[in-house]
Amino acid sequence: MIDLLRAKRDRGSLSTPQIDWMIDAYTRGYVGDEQMAAMAMAILLNGMTRSEVRDLTLAMIASGETMNFDGLGKTTVDKHSTGGVGDKITLPLMPLVASFGVAVPQLSGRGLGHTGGTLDKLESIRGWRADLTNDEMMAQLRDVGGVICAAGAGLAPADKKLYALRDITGTVEAIPLIASSIMSKKIAEGTKALVLDVKFGSGAFMQDIARSRELAQAMVDLGNDAGVRTSALLTDMERPLGLTIGNANEVRESLEVLAGGGPADVVELTLALASEMLALAGQPDADVAGALTSGRAMDTWRRFIVAQGGDPDAALPVAQESHTVYAASSGVLLEQLALPFGIAAWRLGAGRARATDQVVHAAGIDLHLKAGDAVTEGQPLFTLFADDASRFERALDALDGAYAVGPAASFVPRGPLVAERLA
Repeated sequence: MIDLLRAKRDRGSLSTPQIDWMIDAYTRGYVGDEQMAAMAMAILLNGMTRSEVRDLTLAMIASGETMNFDGLGKTTVDKHSTGGVGDKITLPLMPLVASFGVAVPQLSGRGLGHTGGTLDKLESIRGWRADLTNDEMMAQLRDVGGVICAAGAGLAPADKKLYALRDITGTVEAIPLIASSIMSKKIAEGTKALVLDVKFGSGAFMQDIARSRELAQAMVDLGNDAGVRTSALLTDMERPLGLTIGNANEVRESLEVLAGGGPADVVELTLALASEMLALAGQPDADVAGALTSGRAMDTWRRFIVAQGGDPDAALPVAQESHTVYAASSGVLLEQLALPFGIAAWRLGAGRARATDQVVHAAGIDLHLKAGDAVTEGQPLFTLFADDASRFERALDALDGAYAVGPAASFVPRGPLVAERLA
């Protein structure tokens, strides 16, 4: 391991056998955290070649189990988002795509920090469960067409160890490590096609579009090199997506989209990703908008919720306390930065600081206006929800400077929601 550390420290490249040995030895505990931390820092500072990133990804896949959906008799396609504020797209997207007869195995995670987790949102629904056996997953993909559930511990266990190490060593931002982390799990999952939603802007993991593009291309290359048809959309996360941030309220908004309504930006991104997924699955002319307005996607949603023990007609949790912020003047809502709103929702109880924390499903924020909308003095701008009113003060502190009302001439519109496609 010392030889490998010296090679990467001195900007050298590691061979396939060296990377295979390193990941296997780290997974078994022969290579310790202190040595792997040094390697992670060397990778952050000196990078990796495309072949090194591919070898690292394949070695992490080989550290555990892999899944295979060939017996389904359906094309499989998945989507992965790098996460953001108000990003509830998986909820309407999975049933929409599954309603076209393809299989959508969405192995999802929980939120940490200001980015929400898909499983946390769905657990707002009474009875719904995230943990399924492999047999249950296969049966549901056959019968319903889609599943959203927790990934098993057996998939890419090397990534689980390395992910935790990166978090405490200042190496989270290393693009080779991000790309191999995401793609090792997605390739091990066994899907035949994959669409990546890579965010940029205030609320994104990578705020700079150039860095997001670099990450997206690295992941697209990894997927295609591994035989998974892969493409990526670069999407804007400067402002929150939709009008809700939290868990139960994001489920409510997703149901509005499935019913043919909902905020324009959520609908736009849902349709864009659905079209991309179905094109990779061999249906480039699918009428995804029609499947929303006809109720076909909603029917698949209800079957999906029932299949995982949930009650699709149950009332969603409601917070015990609320606090509304009103406009102090008239004009136009000039700004609405995603990151501060995400942090505020986290402080209200919608997110977690540690993996063991519990989320408050009813906590969050409802936005009454979007950037660019006209504002009248005294009009509600947004409402905070929590079970404990003492949380409002710190949430409001996070929002200081995150929004502004001013003259229409001062408003600067953003570019398109979907900035680029990479393949």
